[in-house]
Amino acid sequence: MHIPDNYLSPSTCAVMGAIMIPVWMKASKKVKQEVSKKKLPILGVCGAFSFLIMMFNVPIPGGTTGHAVGATLAAILLGPYAAVISVTVALLIQALFFGDGGILAFGANTFNMAFIMPMVGYTLYRLIKSRVKSEKGEYIAAFVGAYAGIVAAAFCASIEFGIQPLLFKDASGAALYCPYGLKIAIPAMILPHLLIGFIEGGVTAAVLAYVKKVSPGIVYKHEHTSKKPLYRLLILLIILCPIGLLAAGTAWGEWDMNQIKHLVGYVPSAFQNGFKFNSIASDYSISGTNDIIGYVISAVAGVAIILIIFKLISSAGKESN
Repeated sequence: MHIPDNYLSPSTCAVMGAIMIPVWMKASKKVKQEVSKKKLPILGVCGAFSFLIMMFNVPIPGGTTGHAVGATLAAILLGPYAAVISVTVALLIQALFFGDGGILAFGANTFNMAFIMPMVGYTLYRLIKSRVKSEKGEYIAAFVGAYAGIVAAAFCASIEFGIQPLLFKDASGAALYCPYGLKIAIPAMILPHLLIGFIEGGVTAAVLAYVKKVSPGIVYKHEHTSKKPLYRLLILLIILCPIGLLAAGTAWGEWDMNQIKHLVGYVPSAFQNGFKFNSIASDYSISGTNDIIGYVISAVAGVAIILIIFKLISSAGKESN
């Protein structure tokens, strides 16, 4: 679901970025009001979890791949606006350091995965939880909310993809950016995520149960929270993340120039002459290492950067008091 650069027009990217600016501003204010200084590091844990879970690519029928995001889980644990911040930081680190998602398309990617997903997921979670008042009902609510959240995010991405050939063509009628219209983009994004939704929902419910058992203060809003079990979960995910390399194929809408030429018979001009950004460890690979070691090093580096960012934010908050 990470839209690369040059699939969306610069104007589309600008609009999506402009939409996200007030969202980030409101989310920052809400986090300051609702998340205590002691719990700010938990945002880092949620961001790191999201970063890691997105490395677990799974194969989808048709030769493509997909992954969970963890945005609804962050919303359930800390609130939807806190989820906006934590997932935004995870997506930023992915784009800047690992080439996973475009720089210009950052606004669109955060709109889909850091805004729509947690807001839809959390709203549905609260709705179901308020009507099914039991522990089982809470897990059902978490599953359904997370499922709906990722499908909603995929739908938004499909619209962003699908409007490109309608709005932006060259003199010959060829698409300048994404070549697939709404009739193809919507089912191509929605159908795989109807399957990925089961993984998203299952992971959300399972991790929620784990957190309630090992660190209930997070769920029940107590000030005292134990972070060690959460860090152990992150370490386990880092160790297991090479499993994501087993999924062959490329996620829909994330093809390189050669792949898109094979698919549609030509290369849209934006892919040849558009924006190019060379990340440090593109596709989570490290020069001089094999794929598995590179993937693990990338996971460690990404988690460390995210945790440090939120540690600095937490320290700055303490100094300002």
